[in-house]
Formats: sequence, structure tokens, C-alpha cells
Amino acid sequence: MRTEVALRENARSDESDLVRRALSRDGAAFRTIMERHNRRLYRIARAVLRDDSEAEDTVQESYVRAFANLGTFRGDSSLATWLGRIALNEALGRLRRRRPAVPIDTMEVLRTDAQIIQFPNAMTAEDPERTMAQREILRLVERATEALPEIFRTVFVTRVIEGMSVQETAELLDIEPETVKTRLHRARHLLRDQLESEIGPVLLDAFPFAGRRCARVTDAVLRRLGLL
Repeated sequence: MRTEVALRENARSDESDLVRRALSRDGAAFRTIMERHNRRLYRIARAVLRDDSEAEDTVQESYVRAFANLGTFRGDSSLATWLGRIALNEALGRLRRRRPAVPIDTMEVLRTDAQIIQFPNAMTAEDPERTMAQREILRLVERATEALPEIFRTVFVTRVIEGMSVQETAELLDIEPETVKTRLHRARHLLRDQLESEIGPVLLDAFPFAGRRCARVTDAVLRRLGLL
């Protein structure tokens, strides 16, 4: 318990230092913040928008908005949660502009038959057979996730794929922890127990946002801030 408390305190101290340096327009601090949170923000935006390019744009705009208002960050929640809310709101705003006649809450009872957009994969070529099997599993996961109603999809991505806790997900989505549990249960039911038992730990590699794409967004934000 003491170790966990110490780790949390160290994390808060590190975040506070990064925020302080970023407020002083330290480019390295901006880059560190983005590299730590790029994948999570991308996954959140991608879960809402189901479009790679638009999710990437959302991440970039979210950082610009966050850094412009960094002075308002008080540490009441973690920096990850604070950034996640900004990205989620940006993604939802884009979604509403895309289909203004459909309220977000109504998506709970809807199913989608939209065309599936493949997520990017980041596999190594060291073991071709294993790589092929993992790609197929990820493809099944991504397709099944794509088909979920929106409010279930965001909970599934944040809880199962991103690995956020119930409390973190509740704070991010501004819903009750029990609602998170209910929606996750429903999402898993829709994805089917058989599929869930097949995918196992490879979920950690789903919806990647790393390498050149991660660097591209990071550099673009720093360029817009005049720090590159």
C-alpha cells in the first residue's frame, strides 16, 4: 500500500513539474506530455469517430486547446484524465457536427451497419506465423468493436483496450462507476464471450498510435506552438 501511495505521489510530482515547465514554454516538456498520452487520446478519439485521419486531427486539436489552457489545470484529476476529457469533447463535437440530428444518448439502443474501417497494426516480422495470427485476432477485435453502439464502444476501448480503471473511465466520460460497469458488461455481451476468450492479452496491441504517426502529431503540435 505504501509503495502504491509513493508511486502516485511521485507521478503527481512529475506531472506538476511537467506542467510547470510547459507553462514556461519548455518544448521538451510539451513533447514528453504528448509522447506519454498520444496513444490514449488517439484511442479515445478513434472509438468515437471511427476514422483514423479524423482521430489524428482530433488529437492534434486537443493538444493545442489543452496547452492554450494549461494554466487552468489544477491537478484535481490526473493530467491523463484532463487531457482525455478534452479529446473526448473534441471528438464528440466533431461527431455532432457530422450528424447533428442524432443525439449521443440515443446511440445506446442503436446498432450500426456502417462500413468497417481497418485500424492500423504495428506488428513485428520476427515470427511470421505468430504475426499473422495476431493480426487476424486484432482484425476480429477491431471489427467487433467497430460494430458496438457508441456509448458501449467508448467504455470498451477505455476499460479493456486502454486498461483504464472503472474510476478513471467514469471520470473521463462523466458517468457513474456503476454505469461504466453496466455498459462494459453490455459491450462484452455484444462482442460475445467466445471472441473475448480468443483475444487475450493481444488487446494491448490494438489501435496503436506510435512510431511515425505519433511523432507526426507531436511535431505538428510543437510547430503550431512555435516550439519546434
